[in-house]
Amino acid sequence: MKVKKIPMRTCVVTKEKLPKKELIRIVKTKDGKVIIDSSGKVNGRGVYLKKEIEVFNKACKNKILNKYLEIDVPEEIYDELKTMI
Repeated sequence: MKVKKIPMRTCVVTKEKLPKKELIRIVKTKDGKVIIDSSGKVNGRGVYLKKEIEVFNKACKNKILNKYLEIDVPEEIYDELKTMI
């Protein structure tokens, strides 16, 4: 039987390659909105964050999501991310 390949993605803060299920995806859609993608299939520019509070705090402090998504990420997104972690 064929072994199913596990998709790997890179966390933008730690630069670790991890299985997609262990990360949270944040997406900038075509119309410029920033959303948290729980399905992993929303169209747009996506970045991944590791599900750890230290990684989240570093992303907030250094505004890493703003850099990678090339847009100002609203505070509501950070609040929603914090509740997910």
